[in-house]
Amino acid sequence: MAAKARRGAAHAPRGAVRIIAGAWRSRRLAFPASEGLRPTPDRVRETVFNWLASRLPGAACLDLFAGSGAFGFEALSRGAARVVLVEKRLEVAAALRHNREQLKAGQAEIVHADAVEFLRGPAAAFDIVFLDPPYASGLLGPCMQLLEVHGWLKPDALVYLEAPQGEVLPLPETWRLVRSKTAGQVGYHLATRTRPVADEPDFQQPV
Repeated sequence: MAAKARRGAAHAPRGAVRIIAGAWRSRRLAFPASEGLRPTPDRVRETVFNWLASRLPGAACLDLFAGSGAFGFEALSRGAARVVLVEKRLEVAAALRHNREQLKAGQAEIVHADAVEFLRGPAAAFDIVFLDPPYASGLLGPCMQLLEVHGWLKPDALVYLEAPQGEVLPLPETWRLVRSKTAGQVGYHLATRTRPVADEPDFQQPV
C-alpha cells in the first residue's frame, strides 16, 4: 500500500509558472496541485513588478503564503538581495526548495511554517512584503496588523496585497494604498506606511 501511495504521489498533478524577467527570465517554477494554491496571473505580476522596479535592486523581501514562489523568485530574478518564502504546506515547501536548487538561488530562504505563527515570532525588517493569503481565509487583516506591530517593516516598506475584487482591505491606520487595480475578479494593491508628504517617494503617477 505504501509503495502504491508513493507512486500515486509521484504522478500527482502539477502546475508551473514562468519567471517573467530578469536573470532567470522564462525559467519555469513547478508546483504540486494543492487546494487553494492559485498562482497570480503573469499580467498581474508584470504590473506589480513594474510598480516595484525602482525599489527591487538590493531589497530584502518577504513572501508570505509563498505557494508557487512566483513573487519571491521573480523578485530575486529582478535584483532583490534576499527573499524569505514562507509556506505552510509541506509538499509545496518541498517544491520551493527544489526550485531554489534548480535556480541556484542561494539568496532564497524557504521557511516551512504557518504565516501567522511566523509573524508572531522574532522579526526582521523587510523592504517589500508580498501578502496574498487564500481567499476567504480571513488572514489578510491579522497578517497586516502583525506586520505593522511586530517590527517586520522598514519605515518606507511596501506591501503587496491581493484579495477578491471589491473586498474592503482592513489596512492598519498607519498604512495607505498607493496603487490599486483589478483583473477579472481579483483586486491587487500596493500599500506603504504613511510618512510626511515631503519625504514620500513618487508612487502616485500612473504606470
